[in-house]
Amino acid sequence: MRTLYDDLHDPVELPTNITSVVSIVPSLTESIAHTRRALLTGATDWCSHPHDLDVTRVRGTKNPDVERIVGLRPDVVVANAEENRGVDLDALRAHGIAVWVTTPTTVEESLTSLERMLSAITGTTPAWLDRAREVWSTPYEGPRRRAVVPIWRKPWMALGRDTFAGDVLNRLGIDNVFAESPERYPRFTPAALPPYDVVVLPDEPYAFSPDDGPEVFDRPAKCVSGRHLTWYGPSLVEARAVLSGQLA
Repeated sequence: MRTLYDDLHDPVELPTNITSVVSIVPSLTESIAHTRRALLTGATDWCSHPHDLDVTRVRGTKNPDVERIVGLRPDVVVANAEENRGVDLDALRAHGIAVWVTTPTTVEESLTSLERMLSAITGTTPAWLDRAREVWSTPYEGPRRRAVVPIWRKPWMALGRDTFAGDVLNRLGIDNVFAESPERYPRFTPAALPPYDVVVLPDEPYAFSPDDGPEVFDRPAKCVSGRHLTWYGPSLVEARAVLSGQLA
């Protein structure tokens, strides 16, 4: 066994040779699958990439089936401090399961976090991670726009401070009007927004679309891929090009 430290600086006891991983975060599932798919033995119902992933499903990110995960006897469960509940992670730890928690809030932090996690679990840094780092290494140079970025309606909620998606947009010339909010996901009223140029509508977690969302606002709306905006993993390789095209 070896003691390593996750993003929360908590010690995680891992065997030298890891053979079984359960992921309860879709982007981490995709990251491990694209690096060493054979290690994955369980994933949530929301883990949709790769499309042909064939592993035991363990319910959702907010309500994982702890007993089913324990029954899979994984060497480690990979999780995220925001997407997963502490009570579920503590329940896994109480069963003697090692839990590795990620918590990046910027593109740079995500790349560092992924390198540490994948190195610890697979023993390698995948080529796709090097490509993602290269893609995001060039600073944005161009006009900037102020945006509101809804993530939910009924009630309306938006990206606020210190979010990974907010940093992605910032690197694409989009300044979040709620970036200085005391909340990470503040509620808002569409008729009482600060000045903005554009609305950015991702298709997850709420499935905004051209027919569901733009009609509420009096500024142009851009519908974008939620996976490319909010997932940190192999999608980062193409996210800059995909989002730049959708935001143009």
